[in-house]
Amino acid sequence: MITADPLPLAGLEVVAVEQAVAAPFATARLADAGARVIKVERPEGDFARGYDTVAAGQSSYFVWLNRGKDTVTLDLQRPGGQQALAELLASADVLVQNLKPGALARLGFDNARLERDFPRLISCSISGYGDSGPLTDRKAYDLLVQAESGLCSITGGPEQAARVGISIVDIATGATAHAAILEALIRRGITGRGARISVSMFDVMADWLTVPLLNHEGGQSPQRIGLAHPSIAPYGVFYSRDRRPILISVQSDREWVALCQTFLGDAALGTDPRFATNVARVTNRAATDALLQARFADLDAETAIATLLQANIALAAVNDMEGLSRHPQLRRITVDTPNGPVSLPAPAAVFAGEERHYGAVPALKPFQGA
Repeated sequence: MITADPLPLAGLEVVAVEQAVAAPFATARLADAGARVIKVERPEGDFARGYDTVAAGQSSYFVWLNRGKDTVTLDLQRPGGQQALAELLASADVLVQNLKPGALARLGFDNARLERDFPRLISCSISGYGDSGPLTDRKAYDLLVQAESGLCSITGGPEQAARVGISIVDIATGATAHAAILEALIRRGITGRGARISVSMFDVMADWLTVPLLNHEGGQSPQRIGLAHPSIAPYGVFYSRDRRPILISVQSDREWVALCQTFLGDAALGTDPRFATNVARVTNRAATDALLQARFADLDAETAIATLLQANIALAAVNDMEGLSRHPQLRRITVDTPNGPVSLPAPAAVFAGEERHYGAVPALKPFQGA
């Protein structure tokens, strides 16, 4: 049964002095949950509006990350713009901003003022490298932090480093900020106190890179191996007789035994000391992969997939964006935009018994007073 209960964050007011991807990702999730998000843009607008024109003549980034928000344009360099921001904050529950470090303070909204004038306000500042350290004042964008953090060094094939194909740093940072804001809201509901949160893109990536970092510091620095896993084997792409790529993953020694019995047709390989444990299979990765590739080469893709599924082995097609566009598992939503409706992948969280509706993407409009 579909209910019409209020959305979880209905009645919450968020002021977002934001641009690009990381902060808008966080506030888009708040808007999806029912918060009123007032997006403060420069007079010329968020520069992400100009990234591309593929979504009904509009930026794909902007359409994706700004649905359900209200927008106002303010020149925060002028006293009038600063006064207008103060008016907005007077009724706000949350402030999210990703200006340059220190920029908000220079505009007259340092932490001391926020705590004095808006004691229940939860402020979340997103930056490239945080509030201290040698890189604090550097500009930081997604690919720059992919490189600086070392993420690119473990992405790609053996020949050269590569960018992760989406704005992974921005998205991860926005998701981290979203979670921290929700934590602060829960605590405020208990204590009545606001919070001052800072999230740096570099810190987020360093956290996410814990496993490869520990491997490096343990003497096993990860190498780029393309569509394979540095710590698990077999876990990679193999080609069927009809040259279709199939990615398989064997997560346990028990699964290896099943693969040997049902797919490779040689149960003895399941206990062969060269392959019986994952550590052994990784050490002998070339031999492990050669066994698998020889078997795949004997089978067409349909037969290979059916046999792998019979052995309960995890697998995936190696799709491209065309494959995703027509994938039977893809859920979609449609949002209104100034140029007409746009179809997007649906947010991942599904709430049982609720049917979510998503707000329109805003056009630029001047500030009319809080």
